[in-house]
Amino acid sequence: MKSILLIGVNRFGSLLARQFHEQGHEVMAVDKDEERINSILPYVTDAQIGDSTNEAFLRTLGVNNYDVCIVTIGGDFQSSLETTSLLKELGGRLVVSRADRDVQTKFLLRNGADEVINPEKQIAEWAAIRYASDHVLDYVRLDEDHAIFEVPIPREWAGKSVGEIDIRKRYGINIMAVRENGKMNLSVTPETILNASKTMLVLGEKRTIQKCFRM
Repeated sequence: MKSILLIGVNRFGSLLARQFHEQGHEVMAVDKDEERINSILPYVTDAQIGDSTNEAFLRTLGVNNYDVCIVTIGGDFQSSLETTSLLKELGGRLVVSRADRDVQTKFLLRNGADEVINPEKQIAEWAAIRYASDHVLDYVRLDEDHAIFEVPIPREWAGKSVGEIDIRKRYGINIMAVRENGKMNLSVTPETILNASKTMLVLGEKRTIQKCFRM
């Protein structure tokens, strides 16, 4: 369980709070809008109405006591930037800020953010890869060059073992897991038999995976 300081309870911040609640984490929510704070109360451990660009107010929250500080302020980048900078100055261990554009990402990283998330860009990338190909069921980006893809078993591989295919040696691609009837099997060995009813999670360079599976 982690302690999380969540600043900004807009739509995205509210969704984050609900997810943290389901996972059993402790969340302190902060927003200037009383109505937003009231709406999120069932899903957080505590909440405060206040201005996160006010250093004195932030000090009262004990920023350095939280495992993660997340800034999801939307529509006011100046406030987001100031809040991010103050959080780091006050000892925030891990400061994660939301950006809507690439230029915002650069400013946030230069002014205290340890990591930056851009939800719309990340979802757009996922959707483009997922729905522009007949061979991708899911996609997780790891960095600029590497990703995890969930793909169907190619017909020519059906009935063969992982060792027979040996895509790790041929392509540098790792089969991390196979899924059948909604159940995930993480215990993949060279003896694991692949069949057409299964899908698999593969890890490797995006270009190599796209070439291997003809995406």
